[in-house]
Amino acid sequence: MQPIEIAKKVFIERFTAQPTLQVYAPGRVNLIGEHTDYNDGFVMPCAINYGTSICGRPRNDHLFNVYAADLDEQDQFSLLQEIKPSDRKWCNYVRGVVYFIQQACPDFTQGADVVISGDVPLSSGLSSSAALEVATGKFCQQLGNLALTNTQLALIGQKAENIFVGCQCGNMDQLISALGQQHHTLMIDCRSLDTIPTPIPDNLAIMIINSHVKHDLVDGEYNTRRQQCETAAKFFGVKALRDVSVAHFNAYGKELEQRDPLAYKRAKHIVTENARVLEAVEALKHNNIKYLGELMAQSHQSMRDDFEITVPEIDYLVELAQLAIGNSGGARMTGGGFGGCIVAIAPHEKVESVRQIISENYQKQTGLKEDFYVCTASQGVHLC
Repeated sequence: MQPIEIAKKVFIERFTAQPTLQVYAPGRVNLIGEHTDYNDGFVMPCAINYGTSICGRPRNDHLFNVYAADLDEQDQFSLLQEIKPSDRKWCNYVRGVVYFIQQACPDFTQGADVVISGDVPLSSGLSSSAALEVATGKFCQQLGNLALTNTQLALIGQKAENIFVGCQCGNMDQLISALGQQHHTLMIDCRSLDTIPTPIPDNLAIMIINSHVKHDLVDGEYNTRRQQCETAAKFFGVKALRDVSVAHFNAYGKELEQRDPLAYKRAKHIVTENARVLEAVEALKHNNIKYLGELMAQSHQSMRDDFEITVPEIDYLVELAQLAIGNSGGARMTGGGFGGCIVAIAPHEKVESVRQIISENYQKQTGLKEDFYVCTASQGVHLC
């Protein structure tokens, strides 16, 4: 069963009543543009056909009574008292969103019985957290008839992750979960929030391969990377690395390299990655999949060598996928790094050869068994 069906079934069993409201928000895969979002840069993700559904009905009081069906765990908090972080991580995604919804809409105090179910693999780099945040925001918006746009809900989700969860992520994951378009990637300018939808050619398959190397961005080095990027931006005298062109970086970067070699490497990735995203939009628009594949390969090398966020298992998956794909597509790590997934694009007829080469070699080499998904670009958050 899908999350929409599971959430509804569990709600009926748990509360012996029909839910009156149900929403769904997707996870995402980012085709190119990694760690550029919190540098005010460019990204090119698409929403995927895996996500999180929340269903529920209003209560006669001000309690939020939340049941996470997939974890068999419950949380409860009052909307009349200050909402504080929990010692359970999943609760903080929900609590954080409701807290910042109340900051934006102080009159929102409507309680609800709520059931959550999702099928985005956890800690895989496919934004299970953003799907939960955006679904929670949409549920509250509908429950309270609140005048909040989907873009505003996305930014509230980002705040929840930054402050309640403690991960200094950018805004890409929440924005694509909120604004995704079926059969399209969405190039997002993470400063202006302008978007450019680009159709995905019918002959192109999007594959996601989960390495099963778990990452935890809060406990990992994600926040350190952000600080290093801010150091580099300060050196260049700009608000964010988005404001540094490749030419400017090449002209003045050597001084930064001498002062702070790590900040130099991080900045090199961000500056060149922003340029790659803009070129990738044009490549996809003109169905130049060979060049898009080359840009993806450059992106992966940059994440591996300059941003230093890949791990050997991920590098090996990319190598295997690229062997099968050849010059008819590309593969790269996707997500925050330190584990998680790779994304590969290729004509549909290449899918089985990619699946086979990975199935025959990855577990033998690493001791881990991959999960293989063929995804479709999907609509963003919506009512069910």
